[in-house]
Amino acid sequence: MAGYSMKIGVLTSSRAEYGIYYPLLQRLKNDPFFELEIIAFGTHLSVEHGYTINQILADGFEVPHKLETVPKGDTSFDISSSMGLTIERFAAFWSKHSFDVVFALGDRYEMFAAVSAAFPFNIKIAHISGGETTLGAIDNAYRHAISLMSTYHFASTDVYKNRVIEIIGSDENVYNVGALNIENFIQQKYLSIDAFKERFNIDLSLPSILITFHPETIALDKNVVYVEELIKALEQCNAYQLIITMPNADTMGNVIRAKLNEFIAVHKNAIGVESFGMLGYISCMKYCAFMLGNTSSGFVEASFFPKYVINLGDRQKGRLLTPNIITVPIEKEAILAAVKKIQSAPQLSNIFEYGKGDASEQICQILKSKNI
Repeated sequence: MAGYSMKIGVLTSSRAEYGIYYPLLQRLKNDPFFELEIIAFGTHLSVEHGYTINQILADGFEVPHKLETVPKGDTSFDISSSMGLTIERFAAFWSKHSFDVVFALGDRYEMFAAVSAAFPFNIKIAHISGGETTLGAIDNAYRHAISLMSTYHFASTDVYKNRVIEIIGSDENVYNVGALNIENFIQQKYLSIDAFKERFNIDLSLPSILITFHPETIALDKNVVYVEELIKALEQCNAYQLIITMPNADTMGNVIRAKLNEFIAVHKNAIGVESFGMLGYISCMKYCAFMLGNTSSGFVEASFFPKYVINLGDRQKGRLLTPNIITVPIEKEAILAAVKKIQSAPQLSNIFEYGKGDASEQICQILKSKNI
């Protein structure tokens, strides 16, 4: 490859983190200094979860590496077994492929497994979104462990940068570059309400709540009660169109998915979506009245527009709280009180906690400055 200087691998295991990666992938692809190779695994290769590798290909990227590591179920045993399988598959992969730097984003258990397999090979990992804290999910431990196994650290705020420094015991190669997702929003040509309706058959001119609810993987025994409380609240939100995206492949994720699908089947104002893709999801976020659930997208992404977010429970506990976020326990009455509060809340001012939208440029410049 003409002008090639640095071979970059990018680990992507799910629709959510691929969407965050997108501006960095575009910049790496278009810069002749880098040779980009995407490594897809996890739910990207799961038909049940939308086979989202097709979205990567549709966006014009090549995917030279595909590793089948999808869990067979959502029990603790299934997740643990999937981690073991992921480590085994990646042990074979890392033994055959070399990279100058490999990007890992976030905190998923499968990302932790892929990085764990790379660690004995002394592969340089660049961790994006380290230093964040989510006390209601086991992902919190995975995220910090990935930081400990990484060489380069690209945090999204100064608070998170300082936490990475505390975790690894050094400030070497730790940077606050802002959030990659902000770039997506600045550069993106959003779907219009008409185009969105044509593509997804959902009319966003109606007042809509964008809902994403994942299991709290620390409090496994309570998840059935939690989703039932959420559904009780949604049953009284008849003034809104309820747009419900399905949970990730976490422990007990299938239980929540089944409960939500039962609710959707008997409520005309409820719509279930397996995966919008990045453009569809952020376009829906742009036009919705507010967000409800316990997804990380209610933090960085929602702050850009900005949108009010009813953040449920403890899954995201420990993340930076901005003025648009209302955190309540996962109880019917608390949820409905928050909905009522938003209905009379003032319009939000701009929120700039997560940078100016130049994270991918900063990351690439930092890599170029290193003698790798």
